Amino acid sequence: MPVSFGAAGDIDVVVSPGSRICPRGWAGIVLLGEAAIVTAPSREAADRIRTAVAGLPVDRLTDPESVGRVLPIGEVLGPAGLAYVADDGFRPAAAPTGLRVEKAPAGHVDLGRPERLAGAADADEAGLDEMSSPVFVVRVAGQVVAAAGYREWPGRAAHVGVLTAPAWRGRGLARATGSSAVGHALAQGLLPQWRARVPESRKVAAALGFSELGSQMCVELV
Repeated sequence: MPVSFGAAGDIDVVVSPGSRICPRGWAGIVLLGEAAIVTAPSREAADRIRTAVAGLPVDRLTDPESVGRVLPIGEVLGPAGLAYVADDGFRPAAAPTGLRVEKAPAGHVDLGRPERLAGAADADEAGLDEMSSPVFVVRVAGQVVAAAGYREWPGRAAHVGVLTAPAWRGRGLARATGSSAVGHALAQGLLPQWRARVPESRKVAAALGFSELGSQMCVELV
């Protein structure tokens, strides 16, 4: 469903059963700056949401407690911060000494091992199986231990996903693979977007020059 962010304070609720910003049947909320977009799975749900959030400040739309007070909701995904970087703010990062980042076509790299080691929640958050870009990986003894890529979203946004096997975290591999994905996106004229819930991921984004400009949350309607 075509929709754009409005003026400061605007909350645009649209009916979009196939919205890709939330699970099917849920409501997806994206806040950027001082405006918000909400996708609803049906016209009835959209009417409920418009009525419920009419008196809610825009900056509280991605706060689960605030939304839960005005709208009956079940499970919640997020909130997650949304950060962006342009050419002039990007700070590339190299792989640690002795390692290198390799580039491979999407779907041509076995990412099963790092996804299994990281667990379903982290693997789903990274979304590496949905990437439209090449995949940038670091291998140790022939095994992928870190990977990154991006999926092109409407509006020429490049939604970056990064995943590192737990035993290899804290060594700069997320920065290195993420840097390669971001550099590739910028070279294609895209705007890299980094979505992160955990502080460690937000720190990686900040190290690469990203600025957090908004947030995202998905709610199950009951």
